[in-house]
Amino acid sequence: MTEKKEQELIYKLLSSPLERVKIFREIPENKQGFIILNLPKRIQKKIMDKLSDRELIEMIDYLDPTSATDLLQIINKKRANRVLKKLGQEIRKKIEFLLRFNPKTAAGLMSLDYIEIDKDISFGELYKIVKEYEKKRGKPPAILVVREGFLIGEIPFYRLALVNKEERARDYIKKVPSVKYDEDEKAVIETFKSHPHDKIVVLDDDGSILGIIYSDDVLKLLKKASVNDLQRFAGVSEEEDVLDPPLVKVKNRYRWLIINLATAFLAASVVSLFQKTISAYVLLAVYMPIVAGMGGNAGTQTLAVMVRGLALKEIEPKRVQKVIINEMVAGGINGIINGGLVALVATLWNKSPMLGLIVAIAMIVNLVIAGFFGALIPLIMKKLGKDPASSATIFITTATDVCGFFAFLGLANLFL
Repeated sequence: MTEKKEQELIYKLLSSPLERVKIFREIPENKQGFIILNLPKRIQKKIMDKLSDRELIEMIDYLDPTSATDLLQIINKKRANRVLKKLGQEIRKKIEFLLRFNPKTAAGLMSLDYIEIDKDISFGELYKIVKEYEKKRGKPPAILVVREGFLIGEIPFYRLALVNKEERARDYIKKVPSVKYDEDEKAVIETFKSHPHDKIVVLDDDGSILGIIYSDDVLKLLKKASVNDLQRFAGVSEEEDVLDPPLVKVKNRYRWLIINLATAFLAASVVSLFQKTISAYVLLAVYMPIVAGMGGNAGTQTLAVMVRGLALKEIEPKRVQKVIINEMVAGGINGIINGGLVALVATLWNKSPMLGLIVAIAMIVNLVIAGFFGALIPLIMKKLGKDPASSATIFITTATDVCGFFAFLGLANLFL
């Protein structure tokens, strides 16, 4: 099956909820598992709930233990155990071992595709072991070197083709990063970033090897984390897909929109305080959304930088004050640049230098405020144990709208 054909099938499964199971059953059994792994977990569960135990077993038989475990963790535990008992002994033991661990930890990400060798083994012997493993499993293993059961490094796979059969593994050992089995996904990502490598070894409490995490799995995890951050950033559920029906989308979004509505009324109440000023000088209404919009955009930019800094642990407590001041100064400079441009437009277009000056000052004030709240709110949410990406945009845009309108209309009330 070509990649194009697989993408077409995935699209059909996502966009045809009523025909989904029928379409899935028409896929060859040896391809079903690989197709379903590319679908969102919610869709995976809906399909598997409709399949019989026999169909699940036939699908899982073509998967490696790690992928099979991922799928069995989605269905209810009672059914998963029933299916597990009907699998072959070898794969069942591996899946039972992997199911012991939390899927959100290093152990939940690990694969069992590795071999352990002694440092004094010859490459001739090693080649035979690897060849036998590959013949049996259909894929080459990672080669981990141990001393008395404890990890000391790895032999890069390419070495098998470059060295003499008489040479010993000990002369070609390369260090490999490791993590404890109960470390969370963020710790795995940090280890991968700190030690760029094609794999990470997972260790038990006693230092023995439990499994291995390949770079492909870490990259998928990074992609998943980035997508989830973006979804939370926009107030969209990570369970929502682009092809979901309207009612599902409404269910995932309406709470955020109601909160936004409440904050919009707060900004509107500030505007209502200056009704007479706006009535006397209607042109103010043209520039109000510009001042508020620029503040919201600047605050969102700051928020994005802060969320990334917090995720990468770049913001230490002693740097907090400097970070906030830097963002406020940057906001002020951007306010001068953009405020100057708006003042020029107001002077040339509306023949009102005073209006241009008021807009420019209001924009400078609002972008400084955007820098302040854009930096402070994520820090406060992090301190409270909340996700800074999940709802900070609402509070930041509220702050910039309220302060921007107040500064702009307040100055207009004084000087126009």
